[in-house]
Amino acid sequence: MQSPRSNQDRTEKTRAALIAAARALFVDKGYAETATPEIVAAAGITRGALYHHFRDKRDLFRAVAEEEARAVVVGIEASTPEVEKPLDALLAGSRAYLDAMAAPGRTRLLLIEAPAVLGLAETRALDEAHAARTLREGLAALGVAEEAEALGDLLSAAFDRAALALDAGGDRAAYEAALSLLIRRLVS
Repeated sequence: MQSPRSNQDRTEKTRAALIAAARALFVDKGYAETATPEIVAAAGITRGALYHHFRDKRDLFRAVAEEEARAVVVGIEASTPEVEKPLDALLAGSRAYLDAMAAPGRTRLLLIEAPAVLGLAETRALDEAHAARTLREGLAALGVAEEAEALGDLLSAAFDRAALALDAGGDRAAYEAALSLLIRRLVS
């Protein structure tokens, strides 16, 4: 008889294999052009295992997007230790966001595919739980708590636009400088 840990390990490995295979295919072909048989073949598992872990392809995409959003916030939080001045933390966080979004395929997954697949409300909720949360916290630390939600939305849109531009080959230094100027002017 297998131990509960063995079953849990196998479950986690299967789920991780599905997410990794789906991520690669969603980045390469897009959500709409990726079929579940391709995903299970790439993951080396059965179709039944896919549906044991996820309701459908959309549910699997949600797990991929969640993992990507978590990776972004981990990068932001690692670059903004609590001992820094709030402005310095916000500036470091903006650079960390661009770094995190530079991971191959991440911009496509989070900024193009996610709104199309999950819808704007679910994509926004995903962002609110991750990168947008850290941005609101940074704004609140700067003393703009009252406006933090609206300012967070606007700055988040600017960060996303910069990530899209960089993904298309834009000049990283120019976008970093523009975001820095925007943040500095906002808090002055």
